[in-house]
Amino acid sequence: MLTQVHPVLFHLGAFLIPSYGAVAALGVLAALFLALRTARIARVDANQVWNLCIVALFAALLGSRLLLVAVNWSVLRVHPKWLLGLAMIHHPLLAGAGVLVGAVAALLYGRWQHLPLWSTADALAAPLAIGLAFEQLGALLAGSGYGTETTVPWAIICTHPLAARWSGTPLGVALHPVQGYAALAFLTLAVFLLVWLPARRQPGDVAGLALMGSGIAVFITEFWRDPEGRGTLLGGALDGPQAAAVALVVVGALLLLERKTSSHHHEAAHV
Repeated sequence: MLTQVHPVLFHLGAFLIPSYGAVAALGVLAALFLALRTARIARVDANQVWNLCIVALFAALLGSRLLLVAVNWSVLRVHPKWLLGLAMIHHPLLAGAGVLVGAVAALLYGRWQHLPLWSTADALAAPLAIGLAFEQLGALLAGSGYGTETTVPWAIICTHPLAARWSGTPLGVALHPVQGYAALAFLTLAVFLLVWLPARRQPGDVAGLALMGSGIAVFITEFWRDPEGRGTLLGGALDGPQAAAVALVVVGALLLLERKTSSHHHEAAHV
């Protein structure tokens, strides 16, 4: 059965409440409250972790929007009212820029507050995965980051003109619900990380697994995403997000290897 997407969650008078923004905001709240719990498990100051998340969130939003303004500055100078519509635009480059700026802000704040780096990263791993799961669910409702054409029974089809306007979603075409695949992958990863956190052998283990798991989830699901605007590498063998996913897996593996080596050296020093 084909399922339609709903880019508008509901109306408040003349104002539209977009599905993507509403569900993503719900994911942020879920991630924040989960971080309070995981911080205690990782033995990190929960209040400082909360503050770090808020700082990183605002930095990510500001960074992604500033990039969008910079890229479209020539158009916005002529049509300044279009600034109001920037919040409706979603693109992997914007998401990547937001994540990068947010990560830098979190790192700087953590160093300023003398938070333990690896334990803090472990505490944030599962909440970030939960946030990504909600974000992809919002993208599914909005038709953003849409999939390739398909004939599978669980395909989605969009007829809402705002989905085409905001996200470039093709109308009247059966598509893979790849956002749902990604949401399920990130939710599964979050559950795994939550179970692993109390059993971790040393700080940094959960963060390393989170990086690898996220990279694998992105790399695999990209095979069902429409390639429009995602860039290509190696003659089309990889798209931009897949290249970033490979980097995540490599960094996660190196982190686990480095933490394991450090642990062995620490144990040898006490023999």
